[in-house]
Amino acid sequence: MEQDTVKQSSSFKIAAKLKDYMLLVKFNLSFMVVFSAVVSYLLAPLVTGFDLKAILLLFVAGMLVTGSANAINQALEKNTDAMMKRTAGRPVAAGRMKVAEAMSFAIICGLTGVMLLWQFNSLAAMLSLFSLFFYAFIYTPLKKVSSVAVLAGAIPGAMPCLIGWAAGNDSLTAGAWILFTIQFFWQFPHFWAIAWIAHKDYSAAGFKLLPSGEGQTKYSALQAVIYSLLLLPVGVMPYFNGMSGMLSLFVVLVANLFMVGFCVRLYLDMTTGAARRVMFASYIYLPVVLLALLIDKVHVLN
Repeated sequence: MEQDTVKQSSSFKIAAKLKDYMLLVKFNLSFMVVFSAVVSYLLAPLVTGFDLKAILLLFVAGMLVTGSANAINQALEKNTDAMMKRTAGRPVAAGRMKVAEAMSFAIICGLTGVMLLWQFNSLAAMLSLFSLFFYAFIYTPLKKVSSVAVLAGAIPGAMPCLIGWAAGNDSLTAGAWILFTIQFFWQFPHFWAIAWIAHKDYSAAGFKLLPSGEGQTKYSALQAVIYSLLLLPVGVMPYFNGMSGMLSLFVVLVANLFMVGFCVRLYLDMTTGAARRVMFASYIYLPVVLLALLIDKVHVLN
């Protein structure tokens, strides 16, 4: 009985530690980021088949690099995370994990991920290293300085498209930059909707993330509308670049119009509920657009 109790106690400790590491790397967010890298890889013109080994290698490498950036983010923001209800339960903020442990884990994951990406080519590896550094050491501290942090964060946020394309194509042709631009502009209404919902938490922690210094204003809502509108011309570029066909053009245009509609509703209503609808719409938007482009892929060298 005593041995069984010890075994159960050990199992609970291991499970709790694994859960903390999942929280440290923000598994759900990392999965979404790596998803865009994998789809971008498959959209690269030189990739004409489904190489499961290469896809799994890219997925694991991407999860390691993204997880490393998120772990560094949590280590650096330990005190501010502890001040916010939505992040107080994170392992470092809650005191369940030391900063040194989180940073050591991040370094090991980051270096391993970059080395795995080197198996594709040096360009993919160096792009991932740049993205990790920019997110952890430029975007993270900038959040307390200015709302320009959202612009800075959108750069590493869209880098998975370049990394995936580079892994499959050895170079960054026009298609890579089109995917980067779509994901870059998508992040503004997406992140501002989150910042709108969590405005009190963010403000209490000293984060300046909404476009307006006053926070939830018409100006902030208008910025979300403007960036959603910018997705309209960008969304037709894959078709005119020969990346995909008419089917995806229609799907992307409809998805873009829905995004604009939700952002306009936020501008008109100025409510947390409207911001939440923008957030959920943005979560659906990106996988729908990327999968539509992939399903409708046309193998044309750029």
